[in-house]
Formats: sequence, structure tokens, C-alpha cells
Amino acid sequence: MTASDASAGDMRAAWRQYAIVTGNYWAFTLTDGALRMLVVLHFHQLGYGALQIALLFLFYEIFGVVTNLVGGWLGARIGLNRTMNIGLALQVVALSMLAVPAAWLAVPWVMAAQALSGIAKDLNKMSAKSSIKLLVADGAQGTLYRWVAALTGSKNALKGVGFFLGGALLALLGFRGSVLAMAGALALVWIGSLVWLRQDLGRASGKPKFRHVFSSSRAINVLSAARMFLFGARDVWFVVALPVFLAGVLGWDHWRVGGFLAAWVIGYGVVQALAPRFTARADAAIPGGGTAAGWAALLAIVPAGIALALDTGVAPGPVLVAGLAVFGVVFAINSAVHSYLIVSHARADGVSLDVGFYYMANAMGRLLGTVLSGWVYQVAGLQACLWISAGLVAIAALLAKAMPPVDRPIAATP
Repeated sequence: MTASDASAGDMRAAWRQYAIVTGNYWAFTLTDGALRMLVVLHFHQLGYGALQIALLFLFYEIFGVVTNLVGGWLGARIGLNRTMNIGLALQVVALSMLAVPAAWLAVPWVMAAQALSGIAKDLNKMSAKSSIKLLVADGAQGTLYRWVAALTGSKNALKGVGFFLGGALLALLGFRGSVLAMAGALALVWIGSLVWLRQDLGRASGKPKFRHVFSSSRAINVLSAARMFLFGARDVWFVVALPVFLAGVLGWDHWRVGGFLAAWVIGYGVVQALAPRFTARADAAIPGGGTAAGWAALLAIVPAGIALALDTGVAPGPVLVAGLAVFGVVFAINSAVHSYLIVSHARADGVSLDVGFYYMANAMGRLLGTVLSGWVYQVAGLQACLWISAGLVAIAALLAKAMPPVDRPIAATP
């Protein structure tokens, strides 16, 4: 066998593993998006208020912080194939917990199921993102960027599809039938993953201690802080303030609000998958800290512009629809650049430690934004949320600007 034959064989093997990882991530994402919509709609039908429904997801977000931190360490010790499979199995358990008789679906029980689902989601995401670094040759940074963008973008688009799927399943099968159907389908995916996903993928050569979850890399720490502020800036107005404003002030019904937000998430995912086309330049197809800073500075203008337009008395409906479309495009590119940078800067041996730490910061940003979104909107309204969003993005831009360059040669491979 020639060297070129061996290289082609390695690439085919990498593609097969990438396809398995991506398929696992897609299947999980569909159930994750559908479950969120199922819980919202079902408990709304049962007469739960908006705050009560929001509390059902509290543990989902809190456990995301803990899971990313612990999950990165666990992946480095036992392998990313195992953490991904654990995540799939936990989601099957979480779905099965919600298939109990309706009388058992008390708030603590549903919160516990959502906690398991949150743990499962972040184990799955951390494993998928970390695995890609190990499936791409070290110098092939162009390929790495495209693979990360495709995985991340497709995941977010499918999450939006999952919103629609949840509503359709609820109408066709009811709540219990829907969660049982998803649990069964995901169980089949889990069995396939146990059989075909490569053993010991991502296991560190040594046994990292738990203190190693806290990164000593300046690039990882700066990027993680930037990610926290970036996602806090999105959620401070998107998670609570925007849907409440659309429903309470503009009078949109919950189907219109849900459909609009689902369509936004799908479009966001499509743009994210295409991000390499937006960021590529003739002299440098591979983004760095300066790229992240530039796109974040551009993003900061968008919520500030929406807030100014609302302050002038322009019709809020068209302003928000158009503004959110622009925000989605620019935010998607920001997110894709960040996702590539963390995978690129992460150490090869024990990659999940750095990726887990980074997504812990991501989860903290989501949690911060969610809490601020409800509180600031209640106290000062949507415009205040938008101004805070602009400020948080500006901080993310300054942090990204401070990132050191990658510490190894980069080749932009086709």
C-alpha cells in the first residue's frame, strides 16, 4: 500500500467517524428542540403560567455550567465516544421519565427530567465539538473550520426544526406518545453509536486531575470570557424579553411567536454553516482573534440600532423583525468563528478539557442572559435589554481583540 493510499484510507475513516458524530448530534438536537416545545405547549395547556414554565428549565441551564466543566475532564479520562454515548443514554432516560401518567408530572419531577436532559445535551455537544479536532489533520485548519461550522450550523438549524417537530408530535401523538416515540428513536441511535463510534476517541495519554479542567492557556481563558459575554448579549433580550414583548405588546399569539423564533433559529443555523464563506479573504481564509473582534464590533451596532429605532417611535413590529434578522446573521458568524477558534486553540491531548471549560463559560453566559432578560425587561423594558446587549457584545469584542495568535503554523487546506 502506498502512502497516498494510506492517506486516502485515513481520510475515509475520518469522514465515517465525522458522519457518526454528526448523526448523533443531529438526532439528539432534534429531540432537544422538540422536548422544549413539548414541555412549553403541554404545560401551557395544563394552565401553568409563564414563570412556572420558565422554572421548569432552570436546572437545564444550571446543570449546563457544571456538566461542561466536569464533562471535559471525564472525556479526557474515559474517551469522547463514551461521554457522547452517556449523553445519548441520559436523554433516553429523561424522555422516559416524562412518559409517566399525567398525575405524576409534578414540577419537581419535570425539573429533574430537564436537569438530566441538560446534562445529556452538554455532554453530547462537548463530545461532538471535541471529536472534530481529532478527526482532522493538525495542519488542515481550513478543513477544521469548515467541519466545525457545518456541524454547529446544522445543529442550530435542526434545533429550530425540532421546535416544529415538538408541536406536530403533540398534535398527532399527545404528550406521552411523543416522548415515548422520541425515546425509542434515540435509543436506536444510541445502540448504533455504541457499535460504530471509534473507541477511546479523545482519551488523554495520561490521567488528568480535576484541577486541569481550569485552563492555563491565555488564549482559551480570553476566548471563554468573550464567549460568555457574547451569549449573554444574545439571551439578555432574545430568551424572555423578546417573546414576552411580541406576545404582550404586539399581541402575537403563541403559535406566531413560536413559529417566528423557530424560523429565526433555522436561519441562524444555515448562516452559521456558511460562515467560512463570509469570513474568507484573499489573504487569510482562517479567522483569528482580530476576526472575532471585528465581527463582534459590528454585532454591537445592531441591538443599539434597534433600541434607537424603538426610541424614535417607529413601528416596533417591522423594526424587530428586520433587526432580529440582521442580528441573527451577524451573531451566527460570530458564533461560528468562536467555535472554530476554541477547537483550533485547544490542546490535542485532552482536547475536551479546553472545550469543556469554554462551553462552561458559554453556559454561564446563557444563564446570565436569561436571568437578566426577565429582570431587566420587568424593570426597564425591551430597549434597556437591547442597550445591555450592545454593551455585552462590546466587551466580547475587546476580549477577542486581546487573544494571542495561534501558537503553531496554520495551513489553509482545501
